Amino acid sequence: MKHNIIVYTTPTCSWCHAVKEYLNDHNVTFEEVDVAADMESAQEMIDKSGQYGVPVLDIDGTIVVGFDRAQIDRLLNL
Repeated sequence: MKHNIIVYTTPTCSWCHAVKEYLNDHNVTFEEVDVAADMESAQEMIDKSGQYGVPVLDIDGTIVVGFDRAQIDRLLNL
């Protein structure tokens, strides 16, 4: 099944790198949004999640805050 995934990140976030590597290792396609470079996207992330920290994932409309492997696996059927 194809999922619509947005990963909100910043370049210096180690957990962001870890979650992107995890998704890549599982051949999961996602859109990466650098909220440090794009203030509109940063506000979009805050509006969706209530969080200022990254990573934040939007998986088919469900928000995952942080690298919550169990929730990511459940949402993606990994």
